[in-house]
Order: sequence, then structure tokens, then C-alpha cells
Amino acid sequence: MQKINKNAVLALLSLTSLVFLLFQLYYYKFYLSQKNGSFFSKVRGSQSGQDSTRWHVVRKFLGLISSHNIPVYLIDPLILGLVNKDIEQIRSSPDGPSPECKYFCAPRDFTTFALVDKTWKQDVSLFRAAEKMGFQWLKIINKDPRLDGMDDLSGIEIPLHYIFKLASHAIHLVVFYERSGNYLWHGPLRLKQHMDRKFVPFRKLHFGRYPGAYEKPELLLVSIDDLKVQIPKNPSSFLEEMSHSRFLECRYREARAFFQLYPDDASLDAVEFRKKAKSLLHLAASTLNSLGVKFWLSSGTCLGWYRQCSVIPYSKDVDLGIFIRDYKADIIPAFQKAGLPLKHKFGKVEDSLELSFQGDGDVKLDIFFFYEEDDHIWNGGTQAKSGKKFKYLFPKFTLCWTEFIGLKVHVPCETLQYIEANYGADWKVPLKTWDWKSSPSNVQYNGVWPVNEWDDVIQIY
Repeated sequence: MQKINKNAVLALLSLTSLVFLLFQLYYYKFYLSQKNGSFFSKVRGSQSGQDSTRWHVVRKFLGLISSHNIPVYLIDPLILGLVNKDIEQIRSSPDGPSPECKYFCAPRDFTTFALVDKTWKQDVSLFRAAEKMGFQWLKIINKDPRLDGMDDLSGIEIPLHYIFKLASHAIHLVVFYERSGNYLWHGPLRLKQHMDRKFVPFRKLHFGRYPGAYEKPELLLVSIDDLKVQIPKNPSSFLEEMSHSRFLECRYREARAFFQLYPDDASLDAVEFRKKAKSLLHLAASTLNSLGVKFWLSSGTCLGWYRQCSVIPYSKDVDLGIFIRDYKADIIPAFQKAGLPLKHKFGKVEDSLELSFQGDGDVKLDIFFFYEEDDHIWNGGTQAKSGKKFKYLFPKFTLCWTEFIGLKVHVPCETLQYIEANYGADWKVPLKTWDWKSSPSNVQYNGVWPVNEWDDVIQIY
């Protein structure tokens, strides 16, 4: 037997080690690097690695949820904005509008999807599968407001947001819940003390700074960048809705404290009035919504929502506010058609307009129109017998959604300032005697209507 050449063996071993090392580097780069933020291979037409990473993360996430039969839909405002520009082409093309990676490769740190809670079961197998695919994930939970009420302040927590992170990209999954007003609600994104605040750039997330309320969207299955995904059928409407979606919860804790000081009126008259007021508010909302007229709870109705989460039984009316820019001539005939006759019409579109409709029994609906100035907002009042005019000043405000007696409805976001302007610092104290000409903190005398205009600006039926 010939002697084995030690140098040859050493060279062979070195070569084998080098080949194995190169194989490991190749395997790491193309199969495992996604867990540590390295680049994926390119997708059709994308510019380079980082763009491709976003597409691959979205593809993996869609594959993950599809394998678990979870119906998510895209709500990412950046991508929906791009999609909206090409929506007709996307709808008509089964394979998408372009060979380029145009939408999911757009520069951003995360992509946002929505999930309606009742459409899936919180199966732990989903998260195990996600981890096997290389995802890190985070669940954000908080209190379920649907269980709150005057009789029970529940401490039950529900999942509100999920974050799935892979490589340098994250998927933000927003959980929507159905509320009794027949709309969808998502909660705020509030991190617990132990949570990693560096997990993703939370401040950049589009959903979660505030709770939000949305109509149930009609969905459309489309192909975007070679990926099948559901989107809102009308992206522009969804984006508009998103910009005005902020939601305020009724303050049940404060309401319970209020009723401890001032016990609720449980008389038959109070119960009957609340029943009629609820019916009237629902009818008014349906009528104005059918006209596309935005409105909010105003005056005593707004005070009742903010102070005691209920209708004030001695108020005897339902009060709504509408910006004069949203006035439509169809409002009066629409209410009359709905069975609410016009009780009075004061003022005119240009100045101090207000309408009052007769509801069931002695319950009436008052609609006040608001006028915007440079530094304040105001609505007017008219004394029928004298023609005197009054003006009620409010600091500028925006509108938020809330739920009130089973209805999704607007209230001023800056509710406290709105209430204090009208009712002063003592708004927490019930005041059954109220003079609309002198009691409000924000009332101002505003002159007298010219006698020759009375037939137009003071109409009583």
C-alpha cells in the first residue's frame, strides 16, 4: 500500500471545508436571512432588494392567513391611495395593471390589513405557524368597551392589534369589532409597560392613535403585484372615512358618579320621554343620513351624552347641530315625508337659521345651524314675539363619532369646551329651569330682525 501524502490530504480537507462554508453562506443568504433583515430575491420589476423584501413579507403573510382561512382586507392608506388611481384598470384586469411591483414595493416600514373579529377564532396555531415562517409577532390588548354600561364596568380585555414582523418590514393587523349601532370599531393602540417599544415605529402606524368607527365596507377581490387581496370596493370613500373616523366612548364611570349625586329619574314620564326621544333621534339620523347631511348632538342632547350617557328626561326635546355649509333645501320636505311636521322656522340660510319639527306627543326636534368665523363658531336664536336675535358663541371644534342610545352619531371632539361654552363651569349640576335667552354662558344679543322680513324669518306652524 502506498503511503498517503499528508499534504494532499490536508489540501483536500481544506477544499472540502471551503465548499461547505460557501454552501452555508449561500443557504444563510437566500433562505435564513429574512429573519435577520437581509434582502430577498427580486420580484417582477422591483428596483432591488429592499423593495422586494416588502413584497415577499406581504406574500408570506397572505399565505399564512390564507392557510388558516382568515379573511383579511387591505386598509393601508398609502397603498389604497396608489390603487385608487388605477382602480378601473385593476378591476378590469385579472392579473393586475402592471408587470412592475408598484404597490406593495412602495417605500414604507409596514403594511396595514384589517380583520373583523367574528370572522375568525383566535387559534394559537396561527402564531406557531407564523414563528415557523420567521415572523416575530406582538399582540396588543385592551378593555372591551362593548361590555361597559351603567350597571357593569367590565375589565375584560380583547385583542385590538397584531404586529407581524419579518426582516425589515412589518404587517399591522387591525382588529375590527361590530358595535350595536351596526358599524365597525377598532380600539386604540396602547402598549403595556413590558412591551418592546422599539419593535416597530409605532408612532408611524396609521391606525391606533385613536379609536375609530367605520361603516361595514363592501369588499373586492383583486390582483395587485401578482398577489390576490381584498380591498374596499371604493378606496376613495374608505380613505375619506378614515380621515374622519376618530371615536369617543361614552364616559360611564363619570356617569355613574353623577347618578350617585343626582339619582336618575325612573318615573313613568321619564321612561316614556326617553323612549320617544330615542325613536325621534333614530328617525332624524336616518333622514339626514339619506340626504348626506352631516350633523351632531348639540345643546342638551350633547350634555346628556357627555354627563350621564343618556337623554336628560326634563329637556323635552332632541337637539342637533349642522354646519350651514351642509344645509340642503331638501331637509324640510324630507322630515315632513318622514312624518315630522315643521313646527317653526326662524332666520334664513344667510343668518341664524334654525328649524323645529314636531315629534311624537310633546317631544320636538330642534336643528341649529352653525356659522364659522375666523376664530369662533356660532348659532343663532330668534324670539318670535319681539323679533330679537341672539347669538351663541363656541370655540372652533371638529367632529368625532360616538355611540349613543344604539346609534352611531357625531359629537364635537372637543366636547368639554363645547359643553362649557354653552353651560358654563357648573355644567355637572342639573338645572331644570332654563331660559334660552339668558341662561347660556355664551349667549349674546344680536339685534332685531327688520319688521319687513318677519314673514320670512319668523314662521310658526
